[in-house]
Amino acid sequence: MPLEFTAIDFETANSSSASACSVGLVKVRDGTVVDRAGWLIRPPYGHDAFLEWNTRIHGITADDCEDAPDWATQLPKLLAFADGDHLVAHNAGFDMGVIAATSTAVGVVVPDFRYVCSLQLARRTYHLDSYRLPVAAMAAGFEDFRHHDALADAEACAAIVIHAARRHEAGDLEQLAHITRVKVGAIGPVATAERASVHGPMAFG
Repeated sequence: MPLEFTAIDFETANSSSASACSVGLVKVRDGTVVDRAGWLIRPPYGHDAFLEWNTRIHGITADDCEDAPDWATQLPKLLAFADGDHLVAHNAGFDMGVIAATSTAVGVVVPDFRYVCSLQLARRTYHLDSYRLPVAAMAAGFEDFRHHDALADAEACAAIVIHAARRHEAGDLEQLAHITRVKVGAIGPVATAERASVHGPMAFG
């Protein structure tokens, strides 16, 4: 199978994982970027305070997001873009946590996604002093992007995975994860079902 996935990156208004304020998405087909999308998100009530620290990092303010659609409105758009792909993110636990927490905050079902962490792939592919996104992206030949712009970060993430797949001669994302011994994670009902099958129903009592 060809190398196909959707790279994703979120920025948040504050330290709450439920405070998504922007998202960037990059679609890869047969090892090539074929589509990009990004938009602002109005964080849910109770998670909508924009901290100075966060704004200093990504440049997004409360005024920028005041008229943006909320998460519940935009989640179908995100799902349509991903179209069943595995997701890839740098430090994927953060970005998957944003999907789960923001969905829970607005009362919608956490969507099913399988995902791979490009940070872990970079650790198994390059020998670097740091594996932060700009450094790992540079090792993949992707330089001079606007770090903490969600779309630019998603593009950098995609570049790392494409380059790592070539380095490891992996035909698809599952094979790349297998070769590098990086776990394919899951969120949503599929993840709950898989944990139950491993640990038994009492694990969730």
